Amino acid sequence: MITADQTEVPEDFLAALRSLRAAQVRPEVRLTEVPAPRRIAPYAAALNGEVASGELERTGHSASGRFIVLHDPRGQDAWEGTYRMVTLVRATLDPEMGADPLLTEVAWSWVEEALARTGAVAHAQGGTVTRVASESFGTLASREQETEVEIRASWSPRGPGGPGAPVDLGPHLAAWANLMCTTTGLPTYPDGVTPLTRGPRGVV
Repeated sequence: MITADQTEVPEDFLAALRSLRAAQVRPEVRLTEVPAPRRIAPYAAALNGEVASGELERTGHSASGRFIVLHDPRGQDAWEGTYRMVTLVRATLDPEMGADPLLTEVAWSWVEEALARTGAVAHAQGGTVTRVASESFGTLASREQETEVEIRASWSPRGPGGPGAPVDLGPHLAAWANLMCTTTGLPTYPDGVTPLTRGPRGVV
């Protein structure tokens, strides 16, 4: 769903959204179009994502997140451009991974690797990684300790021809989808192997 502060939506923004249909999204990822945030940029669109598979049901792991496309034709200094990807990933981790003192650094490396793997040209990257550990006591003491990681990352896409060139958002959506899968421990597809694809439903 697109939000806009103006009556007419720029054609280049619509073209950028249409490029999402060509994203190489793994079959374990379910995408749903949702209302985009207002007041952050003149134009925006958003998708929710969830990773689902039989393997994750058996292990109890899960991951979900949100992918937001922001567009300001006038540009914003912090973006260093006219587009901005704003993403969120939340995932449950196994106790061993959750206890790793380097978890936050490793989680951020997943972001960089996901972008590189899909060929998404990004700059002005920034974000935070938060680890939340929950331990039960008393009558709930038998429950295993649970650890959740939350990755918030944003970056600015760039067209293959540099500033002003058409923006292909497909690789950026694929990178975020792959990041969700990585947090659950699902194996990464080897180079040269392409999963069955499907574009996100409802995208203009």
